[in-house]
Amino acid sequence: MEELNYNRQAAVSYARKWAFRRNPNYYDFENLGGDCTNFASQCIYAGAGVMNYTPVFGWFYKSANDRTASWTGVEYLYNFLTGNDGEGPFAEEVPLGKLEIGDVVQLGRANGDFYHSPVVVKISGRKIYVAAHTYDAYGKPLSSYRFERARGIHILGVRKS
Repeated sequence: MEELNYNRQAAVSYARKWAFRRNPNYYDFENLGGDCTNFASQCIYAGAGVMNYTPVFGWFYKSANDRTASWTGVEYLYNFLTGNDGEGPFAEEVPLGKLEIGDVVQLGRANGDFYHSPVVVKISGRKIYVAAHTYDAYGKPLSSYRFERARGIHILGVRKS
């Protein structure tokens, strides 16, 4: 299997274009629990260019009714990215200070229940700025969110067969 670089700039460009709009190629899950992880997956896909079509445990979107839980679910996206040894993007959990643009931050409660997946679009000094759906944002300081826990998901690369 070939390993490719993750195109971080393409992920950020996608986020900039679609942060305050909805790409008609994807269903808007705003009223079905939120659209944040769907948007994060779209950004990652813009930078990766490869989906993983493994049923149930892969990471893909064909339609609102033909997709994996990892495309739209916070915990499922984390599990896919950090555990993926097959096709598509793969990542590791890192401290927030090790994030780069195009990576994902997941925000959670003290009990470890993570509920939001904004995408990193800018880092200036020690400040992280993100883009997100549900509460649409682009270039929003991560520090302006209220959360008890945060974990960084640093995308290491992409595999393609």
